[in-house]
Amino acid sequence: MPAHELDTFGVGDVDIESTPIMNDQKMKLGLFAFNCSGGMVMSNAPTTFRVTWDQQVKIAQLADRIGFEAIVPVARWRGFGGDTNFNGVCFETFTWAAGLAQATERIQVFTTTHVPTVHPIVAAKAATTIDHISGGRYGINVVMGWFPPEMEMFGNKQKAHDDRYKFGAEWLDFVEELWTKPGQFDFKGEFFDAKGVEAYPKPLTGPRPALINAGSSPAGLEFSAKYVDVNLTALDSLESMREHSTKIKTRARDGYGRKIQVMTYALVVCRDTEEEAQAAHKQIIEEGDWAGARNVMSALGMESESFAAQIEKYQERFIAGWGGINIVGTPEQVVEQFRELSEAGMDGTILGFLDYEKELEHFNEKVMPLLKEAGLRH
Repeated sequence: MPAHELDTFGVGDVDIESTPIMNDQKMKLGLFAFNCSGGMVMSNAPTTFRVTWDQQVKIAQLADRIGFEAIVPVARWRGFGGDTNFNGVCFETFTWAAGLAQATERIQVFTTTHVPTVHPIVAAKAATTIDHISGGRYGINVVMGWFPPEMEMFGNKQKAHDDRYKFGAEWLDFVEELWTKPGQFDFKGEFFDAKGVEAYPKPLTGPRPALINAGSSPAGLEFSAKYVDVNLTALDSLESMREHSTKIKTRARDGYGRKIQVMTYALVVCRDTEEEAQAAHKQIIEEGDWAGARNVMSALGMESESFAAQIEKYQERFIAGWGGINIVGTPEQVVEQFRELSEAGMDGTILGFLDYEKELEHFNEKVMPLLKEAGLRH
């Protein structure tokens, strides 16, 4: 390719506004955490869910066929011990996204990355590759890295909370320059110093692939408002969700001239009767991996302001839902809970299940038609 053609090769062939996560569905839907053992459930409750590649493809293709907007993995480098070693079996998320991008047709495929574990040059190149594989259906969930034992695996000393966001901001600035700047350039900041950098091709998606971040602390909220397209929140009440959504959307608009969506994540336990749903939910908790949950809560309490205030009060939510809300009931009751989330300012919800493949089929058959009847989907 002639040198003059390199400057624009691959840039903006797909407008980010046309990607699935940016569509006009009132309640967008995604699938969360199924690249890791347990998914969102820290329990010995019986399930056929296993982290095998064949099942990963089946689950992703099912979500694609149903019409979900996104699949979002969890970045995990070690488990949490306890009885189940929760999330201890886990596919790496750049290669996972590349494989599932090839295996799907419409759904947006995300990587989740802890920024201290991947150099910006490597991350930018990997992301661009997956964006091309997917035809512009790719995005990154940007995580600062909160679990000290994982950071120590990489020889990194855990930074103070707000410093992690300073590092993440510079990391992302570097990545975005790699995605957008023509020719060679130098990058010098507090954390990175690179000479003669270049990156081709550029992403298909312009001005860049979609970005998610789950920050809810003051530093995290500011990062999300400035940089990302979706803020992912795990707040404990509809009122707090409403306040958070208003606050971050206002900050993005007034501070940076941007629009941002706010989504939450939830464990869904839907059965044909309320009694069945409540019994299934109760079993998850009663057979929960409490030793593993204590390990998670200890780490979050010490290291993550995003969850600190919730940990003691919501221990069961780490067994059932990884700290997210629980949506439990009949199909009609589940749809009503989605309606309440929408009215609380949530633009979407990414979902986990105890038994992803089996329950996703049931969700498609029983819940999706009711979501359309309720005006939450079209």
